[in-house]
Amino acid sequence: MHSTLAEFIAGTPAGEEASAILQKCVHCGFCNATCPTYRLLGDELDGPRGRIYQIKDMLEGAAPAPTVLQHLDRCLTCRACETTCPSGVEYGKLLDTGREIAEERVQRGWWPRLQRRVLRWFFPYPARIAPWLRLGARLRPLLPRFLSSHVPPVPTAAGPWPEPRHPRRMVALAGCVQSVVTPATTAAAARVLDRSGISLVMAPAAGCCGALSHHLAAREEGLDFARRNIDAWLPLLDEGAEAIVACASGCGVHLKDYGRLLSADQAYSAKAARVSASVRDLCEVVPSPVPATSAQPLRVAVHTPCTLQHGQRLGGRVESLLRAAGCELSPVAEAGMCCGSAGSYSLLQPELSARLGDARAAALMGGNPDVVVTANVGCQLHLGGRCSAPVRHWIEVLEQSSGAGC
Repeated sequence: MHSTLAEFIAGTPAGEEASAILQKCVHCGFCNATCPTYRLLGDELDGPRGRIYQIKDMLEGAAPAPTVLQHLDRCLTCRACETTCPSGVEYGKLLDTGREIAEERVQRGWWPRLQRRVLRWFFPYPARIAPWLRLGARLRPLLPRFLSSHVPPVPTAAGPWPEPRHPRRMVALAGCVQSVVTPATTAAAARVLDRSGISLVMAPAAGCCGALSHHLAAREEGLDFARRNIDAWLPLLDEGAEAIVACASGCGVHLKDYGRLLSADQAYSAKAARVSASVRDLCEVVPSPVPATSAQPLRVAVHTPCTLQHGQRLGGRVESLLRAAGCELSPVAEAGMCCGSAGSYSLLQPELSARLGDARAAALMGGNPDVVVTANVGCQLHLGGRCSAPVRHWIEVLEQSSGAGC
């Protein structure tokens, strides 16, 4: 796809990157077949190819139509189109640039602006969200369904966290909303890794990965989160920590992108590249478990988050670990489809998100599983109110299903 960039972006790093991406696109339309919003709405402007054309117009200097923000907002950033694309178009990077330009040039109404500001003030900070989650969980039975569906239940207790005792150490992301919404996840990861001879530690100064701010077009705010985390983790890497472990795949895919996002920052580019190279999703560091011999095998339906299968290209890893632990995997139709959670998407695009979530839950329950597992906290919460079986993080089920030699 040929493009002639406008003066405001020509010759800049973002412009050069966008131009290279556009040149790869042959507008074949294969991407639309796997795009959740195109499949729901049937509108070319709500598919990857149509969004690419809208972004291309802005990059070439055209004034964006008032509807451009709407079409870009409807994108889940699931990146299924990247997996499908035969030309290797890095749509997610192009979308980031397009959203920034559209945000600058199209005026949002006061309510959407307020929504985004509240989300950015609230969700990246566990200390702010924890008391409201406790209150919401108590009031959940009294709330109307459209509100109660967004309030997570009282979380399962985290359980014990092993004391650091091994020469091998890895660092867990500590400041994620997952720490208060599903605290059992990281604690289970710490116990599983401890039995494998790895101590999982945390850097208290680290916080939110910055993905929420980034996807809400608050780029500098997101980069500030990244810089804080880099400063918190580098001393631990210097002391011999082997990896930074993300138990939420949505955080993991963003952490692995720190090097690119901060490549123009002279003070942080090298440090960001080092941190990104050290990030591992949990499924990359958990060794193959020893299956328990006494427990009845669980029948498990696996929802692989888009951030794991399309963003990190780690599809199949969780399934392999669960099979090794003795679990029976139930069939799931259209395993590549998004559940509709997509970070803040379920709050900002509730109708589309609900339709995708209901369809995904039906597919997951089609094999009558005992439990549904996933690798991302947002997916876990979004599907939890829709599936008739419990929805848990896969590491909890693996810990339950594997023996002490795990």
